[in-house]
Amino acid sequence: MLDILLVVLAYLIGSISSAVLVSKRFYGIDIREHGSGNAGATNTFRILGKNAGIIVMVADMLKGFLAVKLSLVSSYTWTSEPFVNLQVVLGIAAVLGHIFPIFAGFRGGKGIATLFGMILGIQPLVAVSLVGVFMLMLMATRYVSLSSISASIAFPLLILFIFREPELSYKIFAIGTAALVVLTHHKNITRLITGSESKVPIFKKRDKKRKDNE
Repeated sequence: MLDILLVVLAYLIGSISSAVLVSKRFYGIDIREHGSGNAGATNTFRILGKNAGIIVMVADMLKGFLAVKLSLVSSYTWTSEPFVNLQVVLGIAAVLGHIFPIFAGFRGGKGIATLFGMILGIQPLVAVSLVGVFMLMLMATRYVSLSSISASIAFPLLILFIFREPELSYKIFAIGTAALVVLTHHKNITRLITGSESKVPIFKKRDKKRKDNE
């Protein structure tokens, strides 16, 4: 019974749509009516700028992290297989809450930041490695979608071949995550192929200097 309550609570935590709250409270708009229509950090960066985007990204990551940490109140031994399984389930519940938030009409984002917060809560070293992959791709291309896809594909590779995670549930989750992220970014992939995907103007000064030197 406790596990079920924790899963429900994790979903409710994930359902707190920071993008919707920030856009409505401070900008007087619903972020879902602009840009890609997603209530996530990427769309917030594009529409509302860096400051709002950073706030939303951190808040969404925190949702996944806190959801995983709900496992600490369970009766399982911290290093046991049931404990890891519960962490994975709680994290998934938070991600589903972000994608289908009960507090925002079940219209949320793609869950990438929440997913990262979940991984950070379970295995920090893997999370740091994924940040490295994400940032390298972002600095090279300025495509958040491509950076997210690259990091998601790197996730199971790290779990299976670098960190050699022993828990089967975590391996399955990592592989499933990579597949899900690719599927949910199919429109972005099409735009990347056609060259119509929007870049995030994070490195304006660098790009301006490069353009001036050309």
